[in-house]
Amino acid sequence: MRIDLHTHSRVSDGTDAPALLMRDAAVAGLDVVALTDHDTTAGWAEAAAEVPATGVALVRGTEISARAGRMSVHLLSYLHDPEDEALAGELQASRGSRDSRARHMVTLLAGDFDLTWADVQAQAQHGTTIGRPHIADALVAKGYLADRSAAFDQVLSPAGPYYVRYHAPDAVAAVALVRAAGGVPVFAHPRAVLRGRVVGDDVIRELAEAGLAGLEVHHRDHAPAAVAELLALADELGLFVTGSSDYHGAGKPNRLGENTTTADVLARIEEQGRLAVIRP
Repeated sequence: MRIDLHTHSRVSDGTDAPALLMRDAAVAGLDVVALTDHDTTAGWAEAAAEVPATGVALVRGTEISARAGRMSVHLLSYLHDPEDEALAGELQASRGSRDSRARHMVTLLAGDFDLTWADVQAQAQHGTTIGRPHIADALVAKGYLADRSAAFDQVLSPAGPYYVRYHAPDAVAAVALVRAAGGVPVFAHPRAVLRGRVVGDDVIRELAEAGLAGLEVHHRDHAPAAVAELLALADELGLFVTGSSDYHGAGKPNRLGENTTTADVLARIEEQGRLAVIRP
């Protein structure tokens, strides 16, 4: 069974509609895929409608932006209740903050680039929460950078002058919110050092005590040494291990199914989650 538990659609910062993502998952030979758009569940219904036609089972999820001190932490929440008021309210606050943050970044960029909010809006689908990927696409469309990766590396880096922070809950609180909503929290790409500073093992231990269920170990942004370290840490803390693509369509080089999760781990996620996996 081929299981990919981390993908994004154009509802957040991917380029595929949720329905197209499901069809692409079938073409890639996946049996199960999780849709985990940033801080939203808005793509779930469209993806679920494609399950019978594609034969690909759907794990409904969300990638939640959180913080540990001044460092960014991303939590994958699987099978939580989308109507849970506390978690839904926190996700809404993050989406609203992302929008105002993006506008601020465009204002800063406009001092050095011929870039307007309308240029950025043109790169996003209606109803999408606009973020850095759409700003990157606008810079590429204007001819300033070659692609998204170059835009993130050269202009939109957290270390650069145009970066603006956005609202994100404390990571320990976020784990508790996910559990209270019946979700299963997994730490996404915890050793992706090329994206910026990463938290130490002490933070992961604290998250485990708060209810963290697993670590996303097998990810293209993890060096072999990091994979070995995370496997040992997961074993020490009794956390399960996942692998996934972090697929964004044409927005990133990540390919569906390039890393996968075992059927045993999927069963543990479904046992702990409030929702069921949607199967054909």
